[in-house]
Amino acid sequence: MLADGNPRGAVPRVSVVIPTLDEADRLEALVGALRREPELAEIIVADGGSSDGTPELATRLGARVVATEPGRGQALRAGAGLASGEILLFLHADSTFATGGLRALCAALDRDPRVPGGNFRVVFAGGSRFARGLTAAYPWLRWFTLYYGDSGIFVRRSVYDAIGGIKHIPVMEDYDFVRRLERAGPTCRVEEPPLTTSSRKFAGRRASFIMWGWVVIHVLYWLGVSPDRLARLYYPRGWRSRNFGEKHHGD
Repeated sequence: MLADGNPRGAVPRVSVVIPTLDEADRLEALVGALRREPELAEIIVADGGSSDGTPELATRLGARVVATEPGRGQALRAGAGLASGEILLFLHADSTFATGGLRALCAALDRDPRVPGGNFRVVFAGGSRFARGLTAAYPWLRWFTLYYGDSGIFVRRSVYDAIGGIKHIPVMEDYDFVRRLERAGPTCRVEEPPLTTSSRKFAGRRASFIMWGWVVIHVLYWLGVSPDRLARLYYPRGWRSRNFGEKHHGD
């Protein structure tokens, strides 16, 4: 409870935006977990052209659905444009959301009005050595303000608008947004409960190739290579061959 006696943690304040592409087998669990959170104002599913019934399922689950062009940046921007909550939370559809997560998010922002937003401590599901290594490495990356959409980025709506929102770019949309968010003030990380995310994006891929790809795309981005060119380099077959949940970090 805040000093003014208003238990704001029980007030619907958070709009959750979930970009999707063929996520019907994962969406119900996430939406169900979010709907148990009293701080939830709404769920917006921004769908990039699913063929597995994801939009219809989202509607039946009580989410607001918006159709977008393929690409996570486009979906996030479209979903945020419809949001009415004072706080925005961007979640991947393959996330597992723990009870009390929205309460912890709101408390973190209420403690300091200077904080514009932040992310959750992320745990990668699965027992692979690489998944465990990434879980251990992410806190260290956070010291260098390196965090991505799979860690559940959240932001005050007023700040989101002030810094220009998610850009309509094909890759690195989360990192581009985080860079601007970090300049808006001292961000925070919710430690408990953590956000669990799937390790499916690593399935069948060698760890060395994953890390090399991460380094290359960041170096090229820092050198000023346009996101459109990066997209052509990394996804030569086009957006329709790309699943929103199986992309490179920083993409």
